[in-house]
Amino acid sequence: MDSRKLGELREFVRLCQNNPSVLHRPELGFFTEWLHSLGASVPCPETKDSYTEASQEEAANEDRCPPQNNESEESELEIDNEGVVSPDDDDESQQMGEDHVELTEEMIDQANEKKIQAIAALVAGELQNSIDLFTEAIKLNPLTAILYAKRASVYVMLQRPNAAIRDCNRAIAINPDSAQPYKWRGKAHRLLGHWEEAARDLAMACKLDYDEDASAMLKEVQPRAQKIAEHRRKYERKQAEREISEKKERLKKAQEKRERLQKEEESRPRSDFPGFPSGLGGMAGMPGVSEILSDPEVLAAMQDPEVMSAFQDVAQNPANISKYQGNPKVMNLISKLSSKFGANA
Repeated sequence: MDSRKLGELREFVRLCQNNPSVLHRPELGFFTEWLHSLGASVPCPETKDSYTEASQEEAANEDRCPPQNNESEESELEIDNEGVVSPDDDDESQQMGEDHVELTEEMIDQANEKKIQAIAALVAGELQNSIDLFTEAIKLNPLTAILYAKRASVYVMLQRPNAAIRDCNRAIAINPDSAQPYKWRGKAHRLLGHWEEAARDLAMACKLDYDEDASAMLKEVQPRAQKIAEHRRKYERKQAEREISEKKERLKKAQEKRERLQKEEESRPRSDFPGFPSGLGGMAGMPGVSEILSDPEVLAAMQDPEVMSAFQDVAQNPANISKYQGNPKVMNLISKLSSKFGANA
C-alpha cells in the first residue's frame, strides 16, 4: 500500500480517536455506516447542558447525535448480501517482498520459473500450492505487480478477500495502470459486501482494459452500490434538515430568553437621580431622599467611585462600616444619610 496514503489513514484514525465527534459529519456517513455494520458504536459528541448567555445560545452550533428511533434511516436499507463471506484474519504473515532490492537476471529468471509453476498448480486446482509458489516468486522479484495480482486471484478463489486486497494494494502501488489488481480487488470487496468499493474497482478495471468477467460482476454489484449511495444521500439530507430545525429551535429559545431578560430589566425600579446606586434604586421614592440628594456634598460624594464602592459594601452588610472608620469621605456620606433617614424613621 502507498506509504503516503497509509500515513494519511493513520492520521485520520488518530483524529477519530482524539475527537470522535468528527465521525458525525455528514460527509463521513458512509464510514460510520460501515463501522455500525461491523458492530462498532460511535460515541455521541459532548453537548453543553445550558447556555450562560443568551447570545451564546444564538451562536452555538453544537454537533448532536441523530435521534435513535426504532425506524431509523439505517434500518430502511435492505441489501441482498448473497455470496458475502466473513472477513478472513489477515495476520500480516503474508509475504509481501522487500521494497528495496537489487534484482539480478538470475533472480528474475527464477521468479518467472516459479510463476509458471504457480500457474500450473492453479490450473491443476492445487490452490495452496499455487499460493506458495507465487510467494516464492514474489520473494525473488518483489517489484513485479502481476505476481501480487496473480496471488490475489488465488486468494479470492480461497475466499480470503482481505489477503487479496493487500496484494492488490501492493500491485497498484507498483503499477497503478494495470487492470488486473483492480479487477481482483473489486472481486475481493464483493466477497466482503463492500458494494461501492467493488463497483469502483471493477469499473476502473474495465476502463483500463475491458474484461468480460469484470464487466459481468460490475453489472451485478452496481445496482447495490447505487442503492447504498442513494440511501446515504437521503440520510445526509434528513440529517441536514434535522440540524437546521434544531438550530432554528435553539435560536427561537435564545430569542425568547433575551426578550424575557429584557422585560425583567425594564420592570426593575430605577433611580431618577444620576449617580444613585443602582442596587438601591427603590430608595429614590422614600421621604427625604430628594432633599438629601440636593446636598452638594452628597452629590459630590456620589461621583467618587471609592465612596460609592464603600457605601454599597456597607449597604449590603452594615457590619462592614468598621472598615471605613478612618475614611472621612465615606463616614461623612454615611453620617448624613443615617441622620436623614433616622430623622424620618
